[in-house]
Amino acid sequence: MNRPLDLYDIQGNICKGYGRFGFPKARYFFLEFHDSGFAREFIGKLLPLITTAETWPAEGLAGKPRSTTNIAFTYEGLKALGLPQRSLDGFPQEFKMGMKPRAAILGDDGPSAPEHWDPVWQGDRVHAWVSVNGQAKEFVEQRFSEVESLINQSHGGVSIRPGHRGPDGNLLAWQDASAVYENGKPTPKEHFGYTDGIGNPYFEGCGNNPQRLAGRGKLTKEGKWAPLATGEFILGHVDEAKEYPLAPEPHLLARNGTYMVYRKLHENVQSFNDYIDNLARDFDGSRDMLMAKLSGRWPDNGAPLTLAANDAEKAELDARMGQLKAKADDGDACAAGQLQALQARWIDFTYEQDKDGARCPVGAHIRRANTRASLETTKEAFNSPSALDDRRRLLRRGLPYGGEHGAATDESEQGIIFMCLGASLERQFEFVQQQWMNYSNDFKLGNDRDALIGANNGQLTDKHIVQADPQGDKAPFFCTHLPRLVETRGGDYFFIPSITALDMMAQGIVDPT
Repeated sequence: MNRPLDLYDIQGNICKGYGRFGFPKARYFFLEFHDSGFAREFIGKLLPLITTAETWPAEGLAGKPRSTTNIAFTYEGLKALGLPQRSLDGFPQEFKMGMKPRAAILGDDGPSAPEHWDPVWQGDRVHAWVSVNGQAKEFVEQRFSEVESLINQSHGGVSIRPGHRGPDGNLLAWQDASAVYENGKPTPKEHFGYTDGIGNPYFEGCGNNPQRLAGRGKLTKEGKWAPLATGEFILGHVDEAKEYPLAPEPHLLARNGTYMVYRKLHENVQSFNDYIDNLARDFDGSRDMLMAKLSGRWPDNGAPLTLAANDAEKAELDARMGQLKAKADDGDACAAGQLQALQARWIDFTYEQDKDGARCPVGAHIRRANTRASLETTKEAFNSPSALDDRRRLLRRGLPYGGEHGAATDESEQGIIFMCLGASLERQFEFVQQQWMNYSNDFKLGNDRDALIGANNGQLTDKHIVQADPQGDKAPFFCTHLPRLVETRGGDYFFIPSITALDMMAQGIVDPT
């Protein structure tokens, strides 16, 4: 029997995607440690502000903070804090190397190469990441001022590292991020126009409503959804291999912590719009349908192609949704239940009935990122249908950035602050990025890269295939000469400690012996 997690010991951003809880604004800033003693003292003062994973009310604002605060450290930051060498040696190699030396694995070449990253990432002086999320911008700025005051009390032992590219090429001391707003309200959209952030893994003890499990866990042989093992996302707990993830000593340093990937991903919006517009002239379907065939979801509301594969089916789905919503708004409980069941299918689906990709292309973005048991080509070949992807799942975090200053172009500043969490940087993020986003052998698509975030270069062979129904008379549609739509502008690997570990670090009592 699994013991419940101590949510008060786990940092809140591990178990919560803050955006879903009504925090559409964020500020990320990075610290440099100049004196280990003063840096540890700063961490001790920051501790009371750290947001934990304690459960919040599902509805309303009561019980929720106006802002959240979390902290994580690079390997160089842990060294600068003076952690014992034996503890440092216990961290995995990819974390110790950091993101820049892994550029070839991640596809960070050409315009995404580290030499082109924002100045903040040049050198190895980023020691810590601090995030502040807020229900409104004013709450973000209030909490930032509190943290900044603590930094100013560190006697020069801690400083904010500047160098984030902002609008008009100016450099800022922090990276602001925000949900994309339409008509004054936050939306789940990103700057290409897709509805994003749909679904995140559900794991044992995460504290989320059990009703959110379907489509977010792992598939059993019976076709049911079960929670993923805690150890896939949090150190010190058993993972899907029935093992404890590799972790440093002492045990309390790692337990209830995890690793975070931070990447600033610039979106070339003009190139995207031009490419889609040109391709749509020859495509048998609407512009939105073409966009859906690249991502796997319809851009306006995120409906999966497994639910509506073409314009006619999407129109029927929209009409059905509209009818049910109108009846539900009038108090029809039956319609409300049907609407809820239909909306659940945005997440609760597999590709079992679409193995050839006639509905959702095999190389579509969401199908690469979460294969949903589709790699089990022979039924019951493994212990569970999703065995090949259960150990590749990622907790996605982050928000869009930029885009507030006029029409978006390739030169303007807009994109996504992509953050993901997992117990293994190599097995989870790096595998997905290298093998599923920038290579397609597992999908029998050769060297094809992901159309949206792959390291494409506009060549004939940079392509995405929209498969056709093998029983029909239409030919597949080839999206060739894919440009690089997303460019990496910076990032690194971070360790998010538990509250216990932060206290140990602050006191300087991390002892691996």
